[in-house]
Amino acid sequence: MPRYKLTLEYDGGPFMGWQRQDHGPSVQGSLERAATKLNGSPVEVHGAGRTDSGVHALGQVAHLDLDKDLPTDTVRDAINQHLRPEPIAVLSCEEVDEDFHARHSATKRHYIYRMIDRRPPLTLDKGKIWRVTQKLDVDAMHSAAQCLVGTHDFSTFRDIQCQAKSPVKTLEKIAVRRVADEVELTCSAISFLHRQVRSITGSLVEIGRGKWAPEDLKAALEARDRAACGPVAPADGLYLERVDY
Repeated sequence: MPRYKLTLEYDGGPFMGWQRQDHGPSVQGSLERAATKLNGSPVEVHGAGRTDSGVHALGQVAHLDLDKDLPTDTVRDAINQHLRPEPIAVLSCEEVDEDFHARHSATKRHYIYRMIDRRPPLTLDKGKIWRVTQKLDVDAMHSAAQCLVGTHDFSTFRDIQCQAKSPVKTLEKIAVRRVADEVELTCSAISFLHRQVRSITGSLVEIGRGKWAPEDLKAALEARDRAACGPVAPADGLYLERVDY
């Protein structure tokens, strides 16, 4: 059975998340239905990251096996056709070795969190970015965030429902910068804890607002206590940017 690697873009707003759900729509479920129509028999789709409800993707990666060998452009276009009108697009498709696994073969995951610090409400980007109603001190946020780089126990920034065996993760890079009218947080790691990026973002915004001192972030990290975390940022602004292999 040939194996195909798909690079995906989607609007997470209408979905309960990536993972297949019995009680609501999911990205995985929609892809499996579309691929099954192409294949003529059930297809299981495996993703690189289990994005939460409302979280978007610019470069999610998935793989699937089909019963017959098809041109990659045909696989891409047929799945996109069967996905309509759902807000999911297969950007590219390539045939890969049978030992490739979208999740287990990944060497790094990159996320972007988009914010905008303005008083007026959102119109065009509603549901796609977090609106913070006061100006953020971006330099203070970036400087404070550097204490998170490296290998740490991230229990403070771990959701209580996280199923990871260990709270220890290695954050390879984190940056906060102003991009035109937006504030953008980017971070990279082999893997992340459940809601880790949103938890970190919410705490950094407390620094940007002046409610936390920069050293409060390090104290929160060292507390290894979920109660020490700031407010968790909403799902709207979070994007899985890309996955490296």
